[in-house]
Amino acid sequence: MIPPGTDTSRFAPPGKAPVTPGVARMIDRFFDAPRKPLILAICRPEVRKNLARLIAAYGESPRLRELANLAIVAGQREDIRTLDEDQAKVLTDLLLEVDRHDLWGHVALPKQHQSDDIPQLYRLAASRRGVFANPALTEPFGLTLIEAAASGLPIVATADGGPRDIVGNCDNGLLVDPLDTASIAAALEAVLTDHRAWQRYSRRGIAGVARHYTWDAHVEKYLKAVGRMLRRNRKQVRRDLVAYRHHGATPLPFVQHMLVSDIDNTLIGDKAGLKRLLAMLRGSSRELGFGVATGRTLESTLHILKQWRVPLPDVLITSVGSEINYGRGLRRDIGWSNHIRHLWRREAVEQALSGTPGLTLQAEENQGEFKLSYNVDPGAMPPLHELHTLLRGHRLHARLIYSHQAHLDILPVRASKGHAVRYLAYKWGLPLRAFLVAGDSGNDEEMLLGDTLGVVVANHSPELADLRGLEQIYFAGASHAAGILEGMEHYGFIAGTINQGKAV
Repeated sequence: MIPPGTDTSRFAPPGKAPVTPGVARMIDRFFDAPRKPLILAICRPEVRKNLARLIAAYGESPRLRELANLAIVAGQREDIRTLDEDQAKVLTDLLLEVDRHDLWGHVALPKQHQSDDIPQLYRLAASRRGVFANPALTEPFGLTLIEAAASGLPIVATADGGPRDIVGNCDNGLLVDPLDTASIAAALEAVLTDHRAWQRYSRRGIAGVARHYTWDAHVEKYLKAVGRMLRRNRKQVRRDLVAYRHHGATPLPFVQHMLVSDIDNTLIGDKAGLKRLLAMLRGSSRELGFGVATGRTLESTLHILKQWRVPLPDVLITSVGSEINYGRGLRRDIGWSNHIRHLWRREAVEQALSGTPGLTLQAEENQGEFKLSYNVDPGAMPPLHELHTLLRGHRLHARLIYSHQAHLDILPVRASKGHAVRYLAYKWGLPLRAFLVAGDSGNDEEMLLGDTLGVVVANHSPELADLRGLEQIYFAGASHAAGILEGMEHYGFIAGTINQGKAV
């Protein structure tokens, strides 16, 4: 976590920048004794800011009322009744709390202010030896705290989240239990009555912000963090390169472009075209990676690739995108498996669909941990939207992929060929436009519709016809692997430069 900075040219202690009379009048008109030290709170009118408890802490402490005034700058308003319901309730509760403790003449709740007034309000409170209060129930960071610190104003803040880090770095105030009004009042009294502590908190706040919370400090921390990551990544790349050379690990850290093709009726089906495609891939540099994305299981994929004499790809996306494996070792991507496991209840999906007309479970070897596959009778199967409705009625989440008017694959909602390709792009640091995907059927549609470059071979199924004319999807005139080659030539993959023009 790298904390944000603050503009120390705007937020500066008294003496380095002025406080205009108008800003002082905006606050002082509420007070019977305006020269008292000022307890200041600046925030949005939200319940979690805990402002009503701050007023209660002030109102329940006679000593605190004697020592100081309280000013709460909580947003802008013309008429509380015109605000949204939550803000109106917060401000109404503040006024009621003031009235309950009879704090009129001791508490300021200005209706309007300008953005340029905020730095002056901090300086006004600091010049009167006051304190900044942030008793929020939760506070992820607390930007107002570093603004107050830069202005030389000590702080009393909730012992939750960001304030702990700020006080730890700056040592410029006290932390309190935001649910304990006595604790809030005691901390405010301690800062206001101990003049040496007040001076120490003021000086340390200014110095701490200069050291930790300026924008220069933010940039310095950011560059250091990035430098550490780059050094770590360079070491990892060197380790990956050694592993690749000696153990046949995936070359994906080194590729610049990636061909990912469906297998059946796309990569295979025409021996002459496949021979030309494989020759081109063998002759290409290591910067061009090769992968397959198929509905087949991993075992079936390996069998068909061996049958057609296709060398083992760098990456295998199998079972309609529900599995990813790499290289000669067929190392499974565990990260992908963990990612798609979200909301997946395979047995419950199968039970919910049992007895559905037109659906027959495929053989066991076609099933998987993250894939449920059916043969389909198109005339009897309900429409896909009805199947979605059926699953939602059982509070089940799944992706339905219908292909060749004969098969229905049901996957986790995060799984598909297209999602797997996008995962690879993210994991290996490749832009999506560096991927060329090729397919022929409905289970390739989602992969083709991503931000990748796409090619549809001429022998495609009817369900892909609606994609014709879309940008970045090229319909080849040739079939099977010859169509992939045609698409690669169209996009410049063979030449090694990517053509970013529209597909035809």
